[in-house]
Amino acid sequence: MEPDAHDGAPHYRENNGFKVPKGMSADSEKAARTEAARIEPVLKQLWTAKTWDAKSVREALLELGYRNEGPDSEQGRGTLFVRAHDSGGNPGASVALNVRHDACVTAFVQTTNYQVQVNGRFLETGCFEPPSGH
Repeated sequence: MEPDAHDGAPHYRENNGFKVPKGMSADSEKAARTEAARIEPVLKQLWTAKTWDAKSVREALLELGYRNEGPDSEQGRGTLFVRAHDSGGNPGASVALNVRHDACVTAFVQTTNYQVQVNGRFLETGCFEPPSGH
């Protein structure tokens, strides 16, 4: 069985490699974790208030000083991307923050829960996990 082949499927890693983010430097990971710690309480507050539309999420996170879909920042407070999603009747917003050239904070807030995590960038889609590969 191939390592990381979730259900034992042949070539799982090869076929799903597009979903694996690139690595981060230690400094970039530290910067991303710092930003994740700033974002998490805002998303928790929005989720508690049952506010998960993309416009409200974007406005709340821009108050932290991020740029709205502009160029990356090496200083740690970079570019914010927020988009609406409706995952199986579960409306909400997906968030991506370009922290550095190799580090991201990705998050979501939706009716059932919220989550914030740190990851490297994806080859074709930047901070957002690609929906499909080719």
